[in-house]
Amino acid sequence: MKNNALSGGCQCGAVRFSTQKLGRASICHCRMCQKAFGGFYAALVSADEFSWTRGKPSWFRSSNQVERGFCEKCGTPLAYRFDGGIELAIAAFDKPELLPPEIQICTKHRVKYVDGLANIEAFEYGADENVDAIFNNVHSYQHPDHDTEEWPPK
Repeated sequence: MKNNALSGGCQCGAVRFSTQKLGRASICHCRMCQKAFGGFYAALVSADEFSWTRGKPSWFRSSNQVERGFCEKCGTPLAYRFDGGIELAIAAFDKPELLPPEIQICTKHRVKYVDGLANIEAFEYGADENVDAIFNNVHSYQHPDHDTEEWPPK
């Protein structure tokens, strides 16, 4: 169990959360999680104690057993709620690197090429001037990875 206060939220900053007690972190490869996250899988961590500190998510019932929480303003996936509790999206935390997944579930639906992603060509800043030219002109409007008194700033 992780027992340090961690915060997170959506991309636009309309919904924020804080937690002090988390359980096991996992990766789910089921088809519903893939579609809900728009990705190859959903990385989630069970939250034993947490609170919404700014706004609240909207909920979509994706099955007879699960609701999925998301920001209705920007669409960021935030939570997975079921009779056994709630899980929060690891990537929505301000410091997702502190929550490494411990297990994978529903691997029958795993997109097979995910296993080889670390082996494909990667570009970093400074390695390709064409890539650098694109990313040097990006000005992010997303909420920063820390709590703020208000958002958006005045």
